Amino acid sequence: MSRPAPEVIEVTSTRIACDGGGGALGHPRVWLTIDPKTGFVECGYCDRKYVLKPGAAVSDH
Repeated sequence: MSRPAPEVIEVTSTRIACDGGGGALGHPRVWLTIDPKTGFVECGYCDRKYVLKPGAAVSDH
């Protein structure tokens, strides 16, 4: 039995929050920062992968 692939979400900001979705069935909210060099970050709790959309403005905040 294989596991489903992690969810991939395209975003326009390098700083995002992940709570796993699903309300009470999710996980504690964590803040993640996408490194512009790699263009993505993965959540350590739920393995969601956040990918920076092509052409998104990269801020240094």
